Amino acid sequence: MRHISNYSRFAAVLLCTMLSLLIQVPAIAQTEAVKDPDPWQFEFTPYIFAAGMNGKSGIGPVTANVDMSFDDIRKNLDQGLMALFEARKGPWTYGFEGVYFKLKNEGVKSWQGPLGNTSTGTLEATMTEQLYGLTVGYRVLDEHTKVDVLGAARYTQLDANLNLAVTTGSSLLPDGSYSVSGSQSWWDPVIGARVLVPFAEAWTLVGYADYGGFGIGSNPTYQLLAGVNWQFSKSVNAKAGYRYLYQDYQNGNFVWDMKSSGFYFGAGFKF
Repeated sequence: MRHISNYSRFAAVLLCTMLSLLIQVPAIAQTEAVKDPDPWQFEFTPYIFAAGMNGKSGIGPVTANVDMSFDDIRKNLDQGLMALFEARKGPWTYGFEGVYFKLKNEGVKSWQGPLGNTSTGTLEATMTEQLYGLTVGYRVLDEHTKVDVLGAARYTQLDANLNLAVTTGSSLLPDGSYSVSGSQSWWDPVIGARVLVPFAEAWTLVGYADYGGFGIGSNPTYQLLAGVNWQFSKSVNAKAGYRYLYQDYQNGNFVWDMKSSGFYFGAGFKF
C-alpha cells in the first residue's frame, strides 16, 4: 500500500506539472508574439533560366558575334546551377542570388580577327559565367498591391576560350596560335523595384526592374522580369515568367555586350 501511495503521489505531481505547462505554453507564445510581432521569414528558390544569348564577346584581337538559342545552350551546357535565397523581417528583405553555368564547344555564327586576317572557319567558344547578387529591399507599400524598393551589388565573373577550326588561310592570330582566352570580373551597383499584385486565390503577379553599372562596372546593365507565383501549399509555391538581362562591359580588349533572355521556372520553399 505504501508503494501504491508513493506512485499515486508521483502521478499527481506529474499531472499537476503537465497541466501547469499546458497553461503556461499559450502565455509564453503570446509573450513571444508581443516581443516579435514580425518574425523572420525565409524562402529558398532553385530555378531554371531557359535563356538564349545574343550579343558580342571580344577577347584580345578576336571579336565573336554570339547568337545562341536556349536549345543551342542546352545541347552544349556542361554545368549549371541557379538559386535564390531571401530573408524577410518586417518591411526589410535581404536576398542572395547565385547563377553558375558552363558552355562547352558552343559554335558562334561569325567572328573577326586582326586586321588583314584571311582565315575562314568555325569558331567554338567555351564560356563559364558566374553571377552573384546581394540585395537589400524595403517595402514602401504593403496593402493589396505590395511594392519593394531595392539596392543591390551584382558580381559577374567570365572565363572564355575561343578556338578556331581553320579551313582555309592562315592561323587566327599573328603568333601562330589557334585559340585565345581571357577572364574578367566586376561589380555593378544596382537599384530597382519589385511589385506584387494578388489577382486570385493563391495567385500573384510579379514585376521587377533594375538598372545599374553607372560606369563602375557595366555601362550599363539592366534587368526586367514579369511572372506569376502560385502558392499551392502553405510552404511551397511555383514560379514562372520571362526574364531579360543586359550587360555592356568593356575593359581594354575584353568586351561583353550581351543580352540574356528567356523563360524561368522555379519552386520556392518557405520556412
